[in-house]
Amino acid sequence: MAHMRTLIHAGLAALFAAVLAACSGLETTPVTEEDLRNSDESRKANYGKLLGDDALRFGPGVQRDQDGGGGGIGVNSFLWRASLDTISFMPLSQADPFGGVIITDWYTPPESPNERYKLNVYILDRQLRADGLRVAVFKQRRSPAGVWQDVNVPSDTGTRLEDSILTRARQMRIDMTAEQ
Repeated sequence: MAHMRTLIHAGLAALFAAVLAACSGLETTPVTEEDLRNSDESRKANYGKLLGDDALRFGPGVQRDQDGGGGGIGVNSFLWRASLDTISFMPLSQADPFGGVIITDWYTPPESPNERYKLNVYILDRQLRADGLRVAVFKQRRSPAGVWQDVNVPSDTGTRLEDSILTRARQMRIDMTAEQ
């Protein structure tokens, strides 16, 4: 046991020495007062931006393009917000605004406690277009034994949800244009 401990200590000492040796070739320059001022100005320029210049922006004065592709998210912002609004009654499991994926957790409607639904919403484009959105609907029904079993969903259910989201997104775009 003592031999093992000695080997571990020797290995850590060798690793520490290697890290120090690697750092010896680095050149350092002193930080000037001008560097600090520039750093502060850079920080102020990025104030209100979550991840810098190319990222999610919020607050007054943020400009978006007419199709809602601005704002630093990877998908159309109108489709993104309309999707969240439309499915707001369902609990969210995952929401990725950069990849354009919204996944809900299972939702059981109060009027039918033996059925539950789950949605996957995929926003596929930065443009507000009908083919830039896909919704997958999953349904399960509880058996008499209490086990959840998959049930087929009518094929038009996803399409109807897509239409609702698209209608909401278009209305958001019209409202934004009217404000300008």
